[in-house]
Amino acid sequence: MSQALIQAGSRLLNALGRHSELIMQAYLNGHVEESAHSRKVLEQLVQLGVLWRPDPHSALRLKAAVRTLLEGSLQDERNRNINANIGTALASLKTLAEHYKEALYYNRYSEAHAHMSDLTEHVYQLTESLANSVRVMFSRINNEFGYVASVEAKIRENELAQSQVSELLHQLECFRFDELSDIAASNRELRHLLVVALQQSFAKAAQELSIAQARLLDLLGRFREFQGRTRLLKGFLLHMEQHPDFAPGNYPALSQVPVLFNQSGNVLANAAPDMNQVDHEQDYQYLIANLTDIHRRADHADHSAAAPEIDISEQTTIELEKDPIQHAVESYFCEVIDSGQPRTALQYYADHDLAFDPEVWIYQVIGGYQALDETDKQFFALEPTGEQHRVFTGNFYINDITLGLR
Repeated sequence: MSQALIQAGSRLLNALGRHSELIMQAYLNGHVEESAHSRKVLEQLVQLGVLWRPDPHSALRLKAAVRTLLEGSLQDERNRNINANIGTALASLKTLAEHYKEALYYNRYSEAHAHMSDLTEHVYQLTESLANSVRVMFSRINNEFGYVASVEAKIRENELAQSQVSELLHQLECFRFDELSDIAASNRELRHLLVVALQQSFAKAAQELSIAQARLLDLLGRFREFQGRTRLLKGFLLHMEQHPDFAPGNYPALSQVPVLFNQSGNVLANAAPDMNQVDHEQDYQYLIANLTDIHRRADHADHSAAAPEIDISEQTTIELEKDPIQHAVESYFCEVIDSGQPRTALQYYADHDLAFDPEVWIYQVIGGYQALDETDKQFFALEPTGEQHRVFTGNFYINDITLGLR
């Protein structure tokens, strides 16, 4: 039996190799040009199951199995065949698994080996069919259905692909891995085929089909947009053919502007503070710090009551006096403002014969500059003069301060 199958297969493959050009022409053209080939060759290919004639009056065509083989091997973008019959394949797998378990139970090992070979072939055929269906779908999506010319045809192809994806996802629901796990039980080979291999193929196919469905919806939206623009352009061209003297009017000058041109821009949403925005924290603190007014509800006092007596005696005044060095710093700043010329702190110190310590005087000048508001500080320029340490880098000794206007 096996030897006869090997010889029949060899004859088929040899015929495919010898007549490859005829088969590819039939694949591309859809039928065979019988007048260009020998009748004996055509009859041989019909007997081998490569060609067939649907009815007596039609031309010879390729068998579906041969066309499917070529489409899968050549990865033809025109291929639209997707095998969604997963339920029947799963039923065959369960039946073969029961045959295998029964043969093992009765110690019929040769029969069990044959059933395991068939089961393995069916499992890998199912996983290959799922992978091929996903590949065909992505090939058509990546090509954006380029094998059809018009936008309407692309939309129809897109809708067909969406229905095929939906059918595949519906068929994937036929997988019941808990039932398959019960069928495999503790048999290692059955668990590898029915649980591990099928579950990996199922997860990959489901993920890729969900991505394909999203991309199909996106493509359909783009095709609809192209279709709308094409219809608008064709309508305008038809209008121009019927009214060649048409010229658009000055719509802004009209008192009643058409709705098409009377479109306003988007209105900004109501402003609302984002308390989670860290960059605005300083602004919030500044706003809260300026909220110094306290509004209280006035008490309903009895105006008929006698007014309290007012003490008009002289009150004790409290005055905070500044240190003399602070007055000297303010005078120094005022002199720079009046003269408009930069001046060093020690020069002012020597001209006015101040009695403070020179180092304390320089520190006080720096502190007075740093105490100014940011607005006032922008009018002054403070530049230290000094020298670097002779041994240790990064140490700068300030000898004097020059204050000027910006």
